[in-house]
Amino acid sequence: MVSVLGIETSASVCAAALVRDGAVVAAERLSMARGHAEALMPMIERVMRGVAYANLDAVAVTAGPGAFTGLRIGLAAARGIALAAGIPAIGVSAFAALAAGIPPAARRDRAIAVAIDTKRGDVYLQSFDARLAPLGPGRVAGAAELAALLPSGPLYVAGDGARLVAAALPAGSRDIAWAQDLTAPDAGVVAVLGAEMLAAARRAGAPLLPPEPLYLRAPEATPLALQGKVRKAQ
Repeated sequence: MVSVLGIETSASVCAAALVRDGAVVAAERLSMARGHAEALMPMIERVMRGVAYANLDAVAVTAGPGAFTGLRIGLAAARGIALAAGIPAIGVSAFAALAAGIPPAARRDRAIAVAIDTKRGDVYLQSFDARLAPLGPGRVAGAAELAALLPSGPLYVAGDGARLVAAALPAGSRDIAWAQDLTAPDAGVVAVLGAEMLAAARRAGAPLLPPEPLYLRAPEATPLALQGKVRKAQ
């Protein structure tokens, strides 16, 4: 029996889910643009009620791309839980989580484009085939580039940047299905993907590296430590 805690704070939601053998047994999700730091740990405690952290096999967290502050909060929580419980922390890309959240029947015979709004007039974009295999790495894409970057043929578009994709394409020019509710990764899906990554690492006998944030673009406000600078004593 494999139990994984999933954490999502990369978008305008705060979410946690406990997954056991691929099935969600407890989950909670709140829409919020700010306040993840205060909401996350109490939420995790409620999701984990009656379950010891030491009984988890891993904790999986959305690693990005997404909101800079939210990513840091989720990653810090996952690393802390993993260290205290002696279990792996696993980073899951927001692109993969959003793509995997599409029902198989809906994505059948369609390529997938996941577009995440950067809040700067462009999107973080990654495409997948119908079996969820990546068609290339994630990148930042402006409106003028989108038509050329999207896969050809029938397409399914997910993510909160879908409206920017729609605005960049001539009306009726493509066979596109638009996800109406897949605007942020689902913590349960994050946990399931984490369990799959854990199983693959165990089969290969390979270690799981600690999760690192996937930004794709430098944050607007970079901490001094990340700039290689030291604040002078007053």
